Amino acid sequence: MFWGLSAALDLFEEYLNMSKNSEESCEGEKPNEEPKIVQINVLLFGSNDPRHVIKTMAKMYAHKAKGTTPIVNFYVVDGCIETIARHIALLGIALECPELMNLRGKVHLFMDVYGNSLLRASSYQYLVGKAKSLFKMITDDECRERLTPLLNFENLKYRERDGLENAFRFWLPKEGHIFQIQEYWAARLRKLMGVRYDHRDGSFDWDLNMVLKDREGQQICSQEYRHWRETGIAFTYPEYEYSKPNKTLAVGLVRNGDKYIHRGYVGDMQTGPFAAFGLLSTDERLLHSAHGQNDYRSTDVTERNLLELFHELSSETPYEHNLNDSRRYGSVKLLMGKTLLYNECDIDAMHDYDKPWIQIEGIKIHFLSSEDIFKLRNGDDCWSNHFDVAFVGYNYFAFLKDSFIKVLREKCLLILETKLMTTARNEDIASFEEKLMNYAKVNNFTSALKNEQLTCIRLIDNQH
Repeated sequence: MFWGLSAALDLFEEYLNMSKNSEESCEGEKPNEEPKIVQINVLLFGSNDPRHVIKTMAKMYAHKAKGTTPIVNFYVVDGCIETIARHIALLGIALECPELMNLRGKVHLFMDVYGNSLLRASSYQYLVGKAKSLFKMITDDECRERLTPLLNFENLKYRERDGLENAFRFWLPKEGHIFQIQEYWAARLRKLMGVRYDHRDGSFDWDLNMVLKDREGQQICSQEYRHWRETGIAFTYPEYEYSKPNKTLAVGLVRNGDKYIHRGYVGDMQTGPFAAFGLLSTDERLLHSAHGQNDYRSTDVTERNLLELFHELSSETPYEHNLNDSRRYGSVKLLMGKTLLYNECDIDAMHDYDKPWIQIEGIKIHFLSSEDIFKLRNGDDCWSNHFDVAFVGYNYFAFLKDSFIKVLREKCLLILETKLMTTARNEDIASFEEKLMNYAKVNNFTSALKNEQLTCIRLIDNQH
């Protein structure tokens, strides 16, 4: 919950690759004489975060430059409405008006909200202002149309819209809106580790060096991983102080007068938010290591990758990275960012952040009701033969039935996330992967190229 355990994908590119590989032509590929419009429907079934949406949007301009006009309709479904609220907030940061903040400031803000249990004061202040804007957007269609017409909430039930309103209200700094994340994190960590709690540093090192690093997690450095396991703060810089609760990590919100009841913290505490943007990079200089020590942390790789994506979202031009802008903290022992005491009501937002978001031509994002989970798994007629691409998060595979195949088109791309980037036992990883392959085999899928680094299986050509 809260972040995915596989790398961000350009799903339009993945679809084109699948289509290209499945074409059977003796004459070979013919060059495009005229611009080609390609429209696809993409289902994100429990993706946990908007990483695939962000990367796909960022790369739209590149496809246009190659003579293809992409039109992508995303359909996002998740069983937890607070996760949808967080999803919307992270999209709002990625598409924030460039006039309101510079590129690096936007990247560090996104990293804060995405992966840290405690925020910098400036990030918390932004989230307060953004919550006010998002609340208006949910309750006023005209406001939503003005700010970001690419979002669509028509499929949400009234109770789910109320749930989004509750989440955005809870993010505001009011006396009854308490989220003591440090206490929740510490209590849950002690409960999960049991008798190993007093030796947790050794347990953390084992999980990283003997498990995750053997599962494509080589870029994660010991210091940043241990700090995240202990505090819930994944992305740190020594000049920053972390003091404000990240309320986007709260779920199960129920209003109780002026206060809220919630479930505390119930997300991942073993892998971390490093997989989406922090393990791979097209810039191989950041992946260099010597004698088992990385030059750059997963934090630094995440920063570089987000700089690229956010630059492309705002300018629609290629990004060139200056390596001097990335700090080589991989083998440096840092004084990790300070955590301070906070007062829930000690700041208020200076801005409402209600300027129109960056608009990406050809993109529409539909948020579906949790009831659609069961309609999709049962292959209801309302979704029959609808999706060209479907991404299924590893924790949502259990919802799938053979009837789910009815919602996919005859030639489609089904991406099933594995449990590779977890600390589960090797036998459990292999058993789960076997279930995925059996599901594909029973439903007549052809296995496409498997990329372990993306921790997913690509399966194509569903023959009904």
